[in-house]
Amino acid sequence: METCFPSAGPRQSSIVTRHVTDAKPTLHPLGSDARATLDRRAPAEISRLCGVTSRDDRLQRAWDRRAGAYDREMGAAERRWFAETRPWVCRRAGGRTLEVALGTGLNLPLYPAGVELTGIEWSAEMLAVAQRRAQTLGLAADLRRGDARALPFDDGTFDTVVMTFSMCAVPDPDRALDEMVRVLRPGGLLLLADHVESSAWPLRMLQRLVDVATVPLQGERYCHRPMRRVEAMGLVLEAHERTRVGMIEQLAARRAA
Repeated sequence: METCFPSAGPRQSSIVTRHVTDAKPTLHPLGSDARATLDRRAPAEISRLCGVTSRDDRLQRAWDRRAGAYDREMGAAERRWFAETRPWVCRRAGGRTLEVALGTGLNLPLYPAGVELTGIEWSAEMLAVAQRRAQTLGLAADLRRGDARALPFDDGTFDTVVMTFSMCAVPDPDRALDEMVRVLRPGGLLLLADHVESSAWPLRMLQRLVDVATVPLQGERYCHRPMRRVEAMGLVLEAHERTRVGMIEQLAARRAA
């Protein structure tokens, strides 16, 4: 489930071969011992385990409907606004890497060789596009359905955790960040990029007005800053860029060892 400013076709790069799986993953919701198989044909079970509300279910179906046209419709925006953001993020990944809310897989060809990639996506149709993209690229990655708010992994599983242009649409972004840091090993690297509130107050006021409509209707937030939460959680900022009147922000922050 990526949003807002997705990439046009991603460029090619050298990536180690990994296994693309259609296996049904097992979800272990945070704070629960419950286990259930996630399946594209079982949205009710996913909703029950992840605490997905009827509103969440409606938003999820909306992302499913957008999946086929997503890259084409949004590519021009990415080329204009943040063509270098995805490469900036992905080249910093290493080791066991988790991408949360990977959408249609626009980051897949950008990861360096040696990355052992796992991807989680909320929308079944977006995930299907990502899996096809991985197969076309000849990549092998563990791409599965899941919820950013209840990641199906043990604490400290990954060396790197990535999210690009998706936090703005996660129903509970603080919980998602908590989960991302939970599955990040001590000393691991968190990589984020998103559109955020502008550093110019007139644009920021406009974004707040837009949020009045987009948050209830589309689950989309324009006036937010994930970096505040990252710093409050005690992660150490290693790299940071904010461009386009402050509306595009990317960061690399390390969890304490």
